[in-house]
Amino acid sequence: MNTMIKINKITKVAFVLPLLFLAFACDNMLDVQPRTQVSSDNVLQTPDDISSAIISVYARLRAESNYGRNLMAVSDALADIGFATNNSGRLINENRNIPLNHFTHWQNSYFAINEINVALKSIEQLTFTPAPTQQTIDRWIGQLKFLRALYYHDLVKAYAYDPGTAAAVGSQDRGGIPLVLNGVKTLAADATAAAFPRATVAEVYTQLYADLNDAIARFNTSGSPSGAPFIAGGPAAQALLSRVALFNRDYATVVTASTAAITTSTVGNLQSGNAYVAAWRAAQHPESIFEVKFQAAIESLGVNVSMQSSFTSGLSLAALTSQGGWGDFAPLPSLIAAYGITPAPAIGTALTIPAGTIATATDVRAQLFAAGPGRGSGRKWECIKFIAKNGVPYLDNIPVFREAEMFLNRAEAYATPGSPVFNETLALADLNTIRTARGLATVTLTGTALYNEILNQRRLEFAFEGHRWFDLKRLGLDVIKAGQFTGAVNVPFTDFRRLANIPQREVDGNPNLQQNFGY
Repeated sequence: MNTMIKINKITKVAFVLPLLFLAFACDNMLDVQPRTQVSSDNVLQTPDDISSAIISVYARLRAESNYGRNLMAVSDALADIGFATNNSGRLINENRNIPLNHFTHWQNSYFAINEINVALKSIEQLTFTPAPTQQTIDRWIGQLKFLRALYYHDLVKAYAYDPGTAAAVGSQDRGGIPLVLNGVKTLAADATAAAFPRATVAEVYTQLYADLNDAIARFNTSGSPSGAPFIAGGPAAQALLSRVALFNRDYATVVTASTAAITTSTVGNLQSGNAYVAAWRAAQHPESIFEVKFQAAIESLGVNVSMQSSFTSGLSLAALTSQGGWGDFAPLPSLIAAYGITPAPAIGTALTIPAGTIATATDVRAQLFAAGPGRGSGRKWECIKFIAKNGVPYLDNIPVFREAEMFLNRAEAYATPGSPVFNETLALADLNTIRTARGLATVTLTGTALYNEILNQRRLEFAFEGHRWFDLKRLGLDVIKAGQFTGAVNVPFTDFRRLANIPQREVDGNPNLQQNFGY
């Protein structure tokens, strides 16, 4: 199937967003131009139409606002693992937690959700001959419900407080996000219904569980669509359920879902030692249970905002030689030191080792940092997880779920005091699985020391993959960054900047939608 042709086809029967006031916006990635009238008789009538719709939803994950950059680079810039270099001026305000410089994936995500809703409804109404097999239908619906859950979880964790944390902020809590389960195809018919209020966080999580459990059941009977990590199947749905349950503090489900993702996955296998380092040089990461695929050069986000350019100032895969990049975000000395990398010079102190030198330490994750050639702010350590491993500049697949996360999710569930599955022996075993895979010695820890080391390994394992901000937020922890770089300030959990601002045009156009506190 020609991906670009099919995506272009689906844009000809473009979908109106579920939020009326978004209907006149456009998405740069797919150039979708929603119409004010779309006849339901002309939408998704054939298997090719359904396949095109699913491809379109996958493609939206590549947007800069989503996994193209922001859910990775902006997330970590908001947190406490790195600093903005000022090479291009990007990520500075996010790194300093300036209000209104936050996540921006609201619009693109609701576009995708509406496409999903229309596709699901269309599948129910398919009448062509020969009819698709039940296996085909289950695979379609399984993918769509996985994707809807992924988009909704990425929204609720950015724009709302997480389960178990709202009590700490009192009246600042304005609830969850609009929960839209029916596609909007005509403005005239759906204008009244377009003004959706914010659902409660609990209601959103109930829907996440419903979508994922249905997806898992359908994949169990139909099998996964392929063995590729960029097409969702049963293991991907289990991995997302593991993450959703961790945010929901539903530790029993974390254990069952993580275990299922680990034991049933035909994609995504934990790598050890040098194989782990080499995994980041492969076009598809062998640990990936699900990743966002960038295939054609036209899909690249380019020299300004791609992951490669955001993290490296001119490193390419071939001997780490020069290739244009900005290196807008670099690791803090404290993070570099935590891997055992030396030297870990203070910010503003240039590296004296040759450019392209790969860091080494007992922890093999150190080899994912190299001495950059530098731009205007001087040379520094740079993360090289994303360096054009597809062979095309600025074109890297983005791992969304790696098997390592399943071990660390399960370890945290076992180690959390009061958890119904509390078991320090099992928590320690999962922790040591990750430590030994990364070249570290096993440890014998209990209590707070065990729990903290699990969180520390999450920080080291997922640095520059967008997890840290959300881990601190779901745990109700302050972001401590004052004194680490110029302009850095701490962001207490109760600070309104912990939530992204809902785009103001959404609030202005919807009398039922309340803006987040402080904006």
